[in-house]
Amino acid sequence: MTRPHEPEAPQSRVHLEITDGVAHVRLARPEARNAVDLPMCLRLREVFEEVDDSDARVVLLSAQGPSFCAGADLKERTGKEAAWVRRRRIASFAAYAAIEQCRHPVVALVHGAIVGSGGELTMAADFAIAAEDAVFRFPEPHWGTVGATQRLQRAIGKRRAKELLFTNRPMRAAEALDLGVVAQVVPAEELAATGAEVAAHITKAPPLAIELTKRAVDLGAETDLDRGIRIEMSAIEQNLADGGWRDGFQRFRNRANNSEES
Repeated sequence: MTRPHEPEAPQSRVHLEITDGVAHVRLARPEARNAVDLPMCLRLREVFEEVDDSDARVVLLSAQGPSFCAGADLKERTGKEAAWVRRRRIASFAAYAAIEQCRHPVVALVHGAIVGSGGELTMAADFAIAAEDAVFRFPEPHWGTVGATQRLQRAIGKRRAKELLFTNRPMRAAEALDLGVVAQVVPAEELAATGAEVAAHITKAPPLAIELTKRAVDLGAETDLDRGIRIEMSAIEQNLADGGWRDGFQRFRNRANNSEES
């Protein structure tokens, strides 16, 4: 007797593991080049909500298989009405927002093909580290749809964003580094180790100071300098009230003293 095909559980699409203050979030559809479908969108939102409520200090967003993310899974739209596609896009926006709004720093570790939605995931993170084999493309207009029109232009500027969207040309890792889409490029075999090293540096800082710094940068980007300074001052006051800054200052003093003795 043949059993009916059962769809994959959303949990199988994105894996979460939290170890020593580091949340490892991994896209896990390598057989589909980690193409983003509705269950993955819902799972990403769920995972980042869980991470937000955890004792994690930093998030590393990576992917299984030879590609970070091959874009949206267009196969799932077969036979669907426009209303379904609209709801599906809203779900993807919610997933990107959950990454962007996570109170902990999110570092994307990207490799191979990073297409469409893969670029959105990358830019929703606080910053990204790319393997040398990473190649970005933003083909939405060529797929007969609209996407990547907002985060991309904020990352690289309006004119460059238009050029990439209109032409669908590949942007390799070196160019992505020059344009600020990624912060660092490393050999593919060193990507995981580099991510772990960056995470270790971040977790050395007092967690509230990191959280407030992220919030101040994000809110400050939405306003002018005068209001931005007020946002920073508010963060400073909150940090001082907590008292954790004393531990960070003491660690700095201890390192300075050790350096002088050596």
